[in-house]
Amino acid sequence: MGANGIGKTSLLRMLCGLSPIESGDILWNAQSIRTQRASFQRDLCYLGHLNGLQESMTVHENLNFATALRGHACDARVVSATLARFGVAGRGEQLVRHLSQGQKRRVALTRLALSPARLWVLDEPFVAMDDAGVRMLCELIAQHLAGGGTTVLTSHQSVDIGQVPAQMLELRA
Repeated sequence: MGANGIGKTSLLRMLCGLSPIESGDILWNAQSIRTQRASFQRDLCYLGHLNGLQESMTVHENLNFATALRGHACDARVVSATLARFGVAGRGEQLVRHLSQGQKRRVALTRLALSPARLWVLDEPFVAMDDAGVRMLCELIAQHLAGGGTTVLTSHQSVDIGQVPAQMLELRA
């Protein structure tokens, strides 16, 4: 947590190996992410400020593409059920550019539920989410943590992830 511009996004990008670090190292499974790049990337699902959706593609095309990049095939029934869980049922054939900002965010977050990644790095995942969406995402994060996953996120609001104790890092100038 921290004020706007303090470096939260920069820190997350470093954790993902997307930005260089000035000193030290980032370890995953007791090894530097630099020496196990492919393995680390398989364990990582990153969602930044932007939704990472192709506006000219349908929702299904976007999700099929995202899972194919990770080397997995999308089961149409699982995708439909996941979209329903995220409150965007029936939007699979709709072009992303025709969705509201909140619907786009929900589709982007659907990738989390479709990903086998153990580490979720989420930069302001609650942006453009209504109360129901925030609750749904908190439940999803709690399930991920209860299943042995790890989530690192930034947020300007309080996050209730149930029984899992959160560790907070506050960045200051």
